[in-house]
Amino acid sequence: MRKLPIAVQLYTLRDDMEKDFDGIISKVAAIGYTGVEFAGFGGHTAAEIRTLLDNNGLAAAGSHTGLDQFESDIQQVIDFNLAIGNRVVSIPYLSEDLRNSADAYKRIGAKLAGYGQTLKEAGLVLAYHNHDFEFKKQDNGELGMDILLNSADPSVLQAEIDTYWILHAGIDPVAYLHGLRGRVPLVHIKDKNAEDGTFAEVGTGVLPLEGIIKEASEGNTEWLIVEQDVCKGAPLDSVTLSFANLKKLGYA
Repeated sequence: MRKLPIAVQLYTLRDDMEKDFDGIISKVAAIGYTGVEFAGFGGHTAAEIRTLLDNNGLAAAGSHTGLDQFESDIQQVIDFNLAIGNRVVSIPYLSEDLRNSADAYKRIGAKLAGYGQTLKEAGLVLAYHNHDFEFKKQDNGELGMDILLNSADPSVLQAEIDTYWILHAGIDPVAYLHGLRGRVPLVHIKDKNAEDGTFAEVGTGVLPLEGIIKEASEGNTEWLIVEQDVCKGAPLDSVTLSFANLKKLGYA
């Protein structure tokens, strides 16, 4: 099985990063992560981010970029990501008005295809990151996520699969990943507490980790990304434990 590099989604550490952006990046590297996925840049320039990554031996595994940024200045999105060495740019969320029907999903899928083509021409990849709402059946009987992805060619729109949210929606994440082989450059491994369904450190919950990582390894996935939206303790402790568990299992 192909061994994939492990990154952390910095949204998990958002509160700490507001106080010490640079210091948290260094601590992430010290834990053993080899990449980070950005959810904002803390007011840093692209040159500053690139220097920060290089100084800590880290790679940019991805970046979450709001749809509004594509609409206002797509060239700035392209230039910034190229400058920091990031290849996959993910749209993390769609407002409800953009996903309230099958036709709405088709329209936004077509729009994303246009943005994806522009990124492709610049050497970048556009991906869409799911939550659970995309896995509700729409008025035509199809899942929103399927409508969205079927509205664009895979060459211009890929998927960043968040396995917690798929599981939370009642869908088998392993089977869903299998169906999207070749279209998932980034996979969020986010565990689910067996008792209350809340977010949990990787390796402590009910996420079918082995099957997910096997599918990712056999597909085109470039990074496994640890994320935990809410931590019951200190977020840095949570991402430390998640990495330690992945290492213990032989995945890191």
